[in-house]
Amino acid sequence: MKSKKQYRIKLTKGEKILYSLAIICFLGTTVFKIFLGARIGHLNISVEKLKYEINEQEKKVEGLTMKINELTSFDKVKDVVKTMGLAYHNDNIIDVD
Repeated sequence: MKSKKQYRIKLTKGEKILYSLAIICFLGTTVFKIFLGARIGHLNISVEKLKYEINEQEKKVEGLTMKINELTSFDKVKDVVKTMGLAYHNDNIIDVD
């Protein structure tokens, strides 16, 4: 029987360097993509936390604005004036537009 000839691929030094660089670049881009994906995920979480905090502050501001409007309403001022023993004179009110 004849033995089969085995062909061996011989790589030159330059080809070995090129293949090595290609593998290193592939692995580097994979690691870089994973790192950037994690970073973007962390930033998205931070943005969502800030949005939540902004919404909470807006609710507080709205509540305080409503409280101010309630305390400065004409009826409330009239009640405070009566409790302090002051008189209400309609002639002293000036509208500023």
